[in-house]
Amino acid sequence: MNTERYYTVKEAAQISGLPGSTLRYYERIGLIKPIGRDESSKYRKYTENDINTIVALACLSATGFSLEDMRLYMHNFNKGSMAADEQKQLLANQEQHLNSEIRNMELRLKYVKEKQAFWDAVKRGDDDAVERSRKKTRLIADELDLPRPL
Repeated sequence: MNTERYYTVKEAAQISGLPGSTLRYYERIGLIKPIGRDESSKYRKYTENDINTIVALACLSATGFSLEDMRLYMHNFNKGSMAADEQKQLLANQEQHLNSEIRNMELRLKYVKEKQAFWDAVKRGDDDAVERSRKKTRLIADELDLPRPL
């Protein structure tokens, strides 16, 4: 008697947090192996192994991994310790990317706060504070590599 637990696409989506359309897409592009089908209904039936793979992909996706990097990570995962250095490099690259995103978000937040200070100064009629704020936002914009106004 087969006691293996199977999951529907709806259940797999709930467990992983990925929409069913994403699960089907990942299967179509080969990121996950073809999912078995129920013999009578022909609906997909996900195994525990499938669910574990999908959850791993959801975690990688949540960190911003590209589809190609997820594919490479999952391929290397099966190699175990032989691919440890390559796995670590993929993760280190993603860490660097995330650190860059964090820096840019911090700069954008700083820009928004300074723009608030600018408008506070405008409201008060404090021309000196307006000019200081204008200079600060220009410096932040330069760090963000934003275009200069005409």
